[in-house]
Amino acid sequence: MQTLTRQLIDSDYRDRIVTDRQVARLLNASPAARHGLVNRALKAGELIRIQRGLYVLSDRLRQQPVHPFHVAQHLHPGSHVSLETALSWHGWIPEGVPECASVIAGGRSRSLEHPALGRFTFTPLAMHQRYHLTGVERYVLNAQPALVATPLRALLDLACFRKWTWQGSDWLRHHLRIGEEQLSQIQGGTLQELSSVYRHRRVQTFIEGMQREGFT
Repeated sequence: MQTLTRQLIDSDYRDRIVTDRQVARLLNASPAARHGLVNRALKAGELIRIQRGLYVLSDRLRQQPVHPFHVAQHLHPGSHVSLETALSWHGWIPEGVPECASVIAGGRSRSLEHPALGRFTFTPLAMHQRYHLTGVERYVLNAQPALVATPLRALLDLACFRKWTWQGSDWLRHHLRIGEEQLSQIQGGTLQELSSVYRHRRVQTFIEGMQREGFT
């Protein structure tokens, strides 16, 4: 086992994502020596580089497998997992989603294709900064925290991203294949609360259409 790997395990970093700064504090070595230890752990397959300055131990050395939702939080702090990824995870749509899709409040879209961890996307939406985490909950997955949109918030994020207009609940049933049981969970009070999130009028009319159809 490589020196850095042993240090990470002994220092309770086994199941954590670590930064260059944390590695520097842990090793207390010169930059050149630190660089060599990191590279040796990478070549041995014991350490995985998520992106520059961000690492995680290989699953075979961890007590819990790394969760992609947790990785997404570190790739873009302040983001939350949403869109089809969250809808699938909550069981609202039947299809599996091959990527971890997150939403961010403004900025530029970004994607990362990682050979070991999968594909991550970050989509900016026009949201009011004060309310951008309304309808987002903190989950602990494999002992790793992550912010994930509730099903309704994920649906509205998707409507905002796709620029949908409200076409009736039958459209949700057939286009997204959302079940009757899931639709019955939508509450008007929550819809009203989520209307404060978005800056686009199109989403407001989508919510108003849902309310008119009886999601009250």
